[in-house]
Amino acid sequence: MPTNHTSRSLTLAAALTALLATSCTDLNAPIESEYTPSNFLSTPEQFIAASGPVYSQMRNEVAKAYWNLQELSTDEAVIVARNGNYYDGARYQQLSLHTWNPQNEFVRTTWEWGFSGISTCNRTLALFQNTSDGAFKTQFTAELRTMRALYYFLMMDLYGNIPLVPEFGSTEQPTNATRQQVFTYIESELKQALPNLSADVSAQTYGRPTQGTAQALLAKLYMNAEVYIGQPKYTEAIAACNAIIKSRKYSLAANYLDVFAVENGPQVSEIIFAVPFDANLAQGNMMSRFALHQQMKDKFNLLFTPSNASLTWPEFYALYKEPTDTRNQQWLAGKQYLSDGRTPVLISTTKKGLDSRYTGADGNTAISYHLELSDRLTFRDAAKFDVGNDELGKAQGTRNIKYYPDKSSTSRDQGNDLVLLRYADVLLLKAEAILRGGQDPDGATPLALVNQIRTRAQVPALTSVDLNSLFEERSREMAWEGWRRNDLIRFGKWEAVWGQGMKTNAETYRRIFPIPTTELTLNGQLKQNPGY
Repeated sequence: MPTNHTSRSLTLAAALTALLATSCTDLNAPIESEYTPSNFLSTPEQFIAASGPVYSQMRNEVAKAYWNLQELSTDEAVIVARNGNYYDGARYQQLSLHTWNPQNEFVRTTWEWGFSGISTCNRTLALFQNTSDGAFKTQFTAELRTMRALYYFLMMDLYGNIPLVPEFGSTEQPTNATRQQVFTYIESELKQALPNLSADVSAQTYGRPTQGTAQALLAKLYMNAEVYIGQPKYTEAIAACNAIIKSRKYSLAANYLDVFAVENGPQVSEIIFAVPFDANLAQGNMMSRFALHQQMKDKFNLLFTPSNASLTWPEFYALYKEPTDTRNQQWLAGKQYLSDGRTPVLISTTKKGLDSRYTGADGNTAISYHLELSDRLTFRDAAKFDVGNDELGKAQGTRNIKYYPDKSSTSRDQGNDLVLLRYADVLLLKAEAILRGGQDPDGATPLALVNQIRTRAQVPALTSVDLNSLFEERSREMAWEGWRRNDLIRFGKWEAVWGQGMKTNAETYRRIFPIPTTELTLNGQLKQNPGY
């Protein structure tokens, strides 16, 4: 990977083959390594290399199946069908309509991804235990414990009463733990690891958990404590946010989209924790492939043809009301022009090719269509979310380019690192925690915190803020970053109607996903979540 994009340490990690377990019950897979404690793990580079599979595993689905569960189940993102294309047995529509079941592919794949990550952490920690004590071992053990806590947090957030997997070497099949037990475990692991994590924020620690990572994850844990365990912990959330703010290690990037650019990396002061990607060496981020209309190949000088699948719902796009808001730049809507901003994107077609419903006798007459991405969705087959596959159908929907297209990629993968935790989120979380009754010893006001975000976005400062206006600001700031489902549940909006009235399901048990049928078959100790 280029040195300005990811650290030398992650280059080593990316080169390693992931050690994957196929389910949470595969606890004793061998450590596929030629290294033993007698000839390995005495330098930082060797510890990094041994840790590599933990990070490789994170890349596998964080921008795919995991992202789908967290975003396609919300009002932020939708995948439509185009004359049958991308219908795929309704697996996407099930997420949008909240009608998924334990057989849904993304429910299964995300579970396997998360628990494979936990098992990989356990196996690597077992290897570390047999090495000589020292500063390297202490720090990298803390990093692995933090990564394991991150995997557990993501799984607990999605599935609720998940198993706490026994340490490597156990033959015990785990049963469900309560959400309270998992919450307590994550909190304990993060607090114990925190002092031994690096306080350094640099290319050397980029992509690995630091003290800032642990504090940001604690802030997320405490902010959602009322949802997870029925107990408010907003003052604790503020304390975690304050630790990050007072460290002065992070700040808002001057340019919003720099945080997500192809060249993002350790030089971006806003990033607290990111998952590094590279179009050739560390693949898995295909945001542009799915979000872009095929003709955007020319607009962005791409070497691959996009798939034209992912859109946003019109009512979410309507939240972007200020014409000066720099966050508007993450969306493509309206008439499209090439990169010079003047030359129209033209499509050679016919009247029938433009609109397959055209019934005139001159349907084969050639026309040139100036591509115009509609900010509305008009379903021709509502049951399948089908908008048609003629040129008007292909142009349906607003597209997100927050993870800016990578014109160097030939594989439809891209090099933008996926940002999981960032400073702007911390500021908004602290503002929300204060509004919800948390106590801040530093006396900050939610209004001042939110206006830091708005100033960067180049929109007028608010004169007052409440939970509703803060929710709208989070919506604009955090779009397509994998936190929308989490936010909707915490703000009591998960059961609402959205998607042009398509999503009406208000079953509260769907605040967590079901345990996949395959896991229940493999491990008879597991019990299905209520309602499923």
